[in-house]
Amino acid sequence: MKVSRFLKVAAAVSVAALAFAGCSANTTGSATKFSATPNTSGKGISVVVMGGAPSDSFWSVVKNGTLDAAMAIENAGGKVTVLSMPNYDNFNADAAKLVDKMLTLNPSAVVIPDWVPDSMNEGIKKLKAAGVKVILYNSGQGEVANVGAEIYIGSDDYVAGKQGGAYFVAKGAKHIICINTLPGLANIEARCKGVKDGATGAITTELNLPSSSFGNASAVTQAIKAAITKDPTIDALVTIGDADADSAAEAIKQANAADKVKLGGISVNPQSLARVKAGTQLFAVDQQGYAQGYYATSYAFQLAAYAISMPVTQLLTGPSLIDSTNVEKVLAVAKSGRR
Repeated sequence: MKVSRFLKVAAAVSVAALAFAGCSANTTGSATKFSATPNTSGKGISVVVMGGAPSDSFWSVVKNGTLDAAMAIENAGGKVTVLSMPNYDNFNADAAKLVDKMLTLNPSAVVIPDWVPDSMNEGIKKLKAAGVKVILYNSGQGEVANVGAEIYIGSDDYVAGKQGGAYFVAKGAKHIICINTLPGLANIEARCKGVKDGATGAITTELNLPSSSFGNASAVTQAIKAAITKDPTIDALVTIGDADADSAAEAIKQANAADKVKLGGISVNPQSLARVKAGTQLFAVDQQGYAQGYYATSYAFQLAAYAISMPVTQLLTGPSLIDSTNVEKVLAVAKSGRR
């Protein structure tokens, strides 16, 4: 067994073990019954979680994971506070301010997406120096050692992009555009780089839009429509977020290009999954945001309250490629806000 595979297995086993922490077993015959052991040993532990803008549908899914984990934490006497980005208009400055605000809340542990290391790392290091347990999630896979974080919990965004690029080429794409509505963010840049590296033999370019356009469906639709109308060689689009996939689908429709432009996306929502099922979107790469929020919040608390740690520096929640062969099982639960 390779070491990397062993670490992944060890991480999975550790997470499963943590899920049963605080439970006692009563065995009768072949049936095992579990009952929660009363526990207030987490009293006084405060976990502060940083997330994206409330208008960002992906971050709503992540927050659901965070809040589900928070119920167990509060039951053990702890507390979870969520800080959200106001919007993405002044991304770097606002992200840095949220990190600084975390320190003023005197947390026991923090959960942070290290989107922009140049702007955020100084504040993260201050948290670490103050004795706060630091968990990176969603973004920051390569920053764990640099900031002294305990672990990274999230998807491998480069691999996600590479999967998408390779899938497009397998389906005959020759000119792929990666639509980047959050240029400069480490995890988003990794996705587009992955697309390029995975699309062996195809032309790959980026359509960079200002971050203020993120969430502006009309602006993103018109920009994509203009690009595919201007250059008829473009035959594939990949988006970096679920809302952008909706905008790209609309752009293809408005440009009457459904017969020649393929669509794929990173991150999922019910609409994108419905398109995959209908055959109007080739694939969606799921980074499983709910798992990111749930595991990162749970781990931050367990580390701060019980000194429970895993012998790994990353726990990957994705990527998971969804296409026509497996979309049904994901679509069935997407409307619950957990996928």
